[in-house]
Amino acid sequence: MQCYQERVSRAFNKKVRPVTYKPSDLVLKWIIPNVKDPRRKFSPNYDGPYVVKQAFSGGALILIKMERVVLPYPINVDSLRRYYT
Repeated sequence: MQCYQERVSRAFNKKVRPVTYKPSDLVLKWIIPNVKDPRRKFSPNYDGPYVVKQAFSGGALILIKMERVVLPYPINVDSLRRYYT
């Protein structure tokens, strides 16, 4: 059983690409879907763009809005997507 788990783990980790963000990168933040939103599937999925102010080693980022307003809480890298201009 342990050999099987190691094989599955290696196969999964082979396809995972780590994402690193630097200060001044532009990102989009994922919007948690609201069930009561009348637009449902036509509502936007991402909000932004935001600017990365500070990146921590654990995968958290502090973001700034384009108007230079700092968000009050750090955001996990899993809920972000890089914004290309």
